[in-house]
Amino acid sequence: MTAAVLTRDTTINLRAKSDQRELIDRAASIQRKTRSEFMLEAACERAEQVLLDQTLFVLDAQRFAEFTRILDAPAKPNSRLLKLLSKRAPWER
Repeated sequence: MTAAVLTRDTTINLRAKSDQRELIDRAASIQRKTRSEFMLEAACERAEQVLLDQTLFVLDAQRFAEFTRILDAPAKPNSRLLKLLSKRAPWER
């Protein structure tokens, strides 16, 4: 990667307890990352999870009825769906 790609343009500061810093440092070390890299990656992953859980649909009554009709309709069989349904779930292995 070029230096321009790696350039960061803002600072995020936070305070932590020493045991929290030690925990983060140990985990970052295992992944061969700096504390900043580790924390930024972890924070971004969590932020994405939170945002994905906050999906909001705003529909008028007619569009909502159509939306729920589509969701309630049985799935149309296709090769990819049949392949998926033929596999054991990971928790059943």
